[in-house]
Amino acid sequence: MEVSIRPSADLRNHYSEISRQCKESREAVIITVNGRGDTVVLGLQDYYQMKSELELLRKLSEADEDVKNGRVASMQDSFDDLRASLLERKNG
Repeated sequence: MEVSIRPSADLRNHYSEISRQCKESREAVIITVNGRGDTVVLGLQDYYQMKSELELLRKLSEADEDVKNGRVASMQDSFDDLRASLLERKNG
C-alpha cells in the first residue's frame, strides 16, 4: 500500500482532495503535526477490508493454536454439534 504524507493544514484546507486521493488510489495518507506522523486517513472501503482481514488473521491464529494444543475434534463431531446448535436455535 502506497502512503502519502501531508501536513495537518492540508487536512483542513484540502480535505476533498485528500478524500478523493484515498478513494481513487486506495492509498493511505499520513497527516503530520509539526513534522511528525499523527494520523492516518484511509478510504472507508479500505478500512473495512483491512478490518476484515485482521479479523480473519486473528481467527486463523486462534485455530492454529487450537491445533498445536490438541484442541481438535473430528469433522463429523463438529458438524453434528453445529447441526444440533442450529436446530436448537430454530426450535428454541
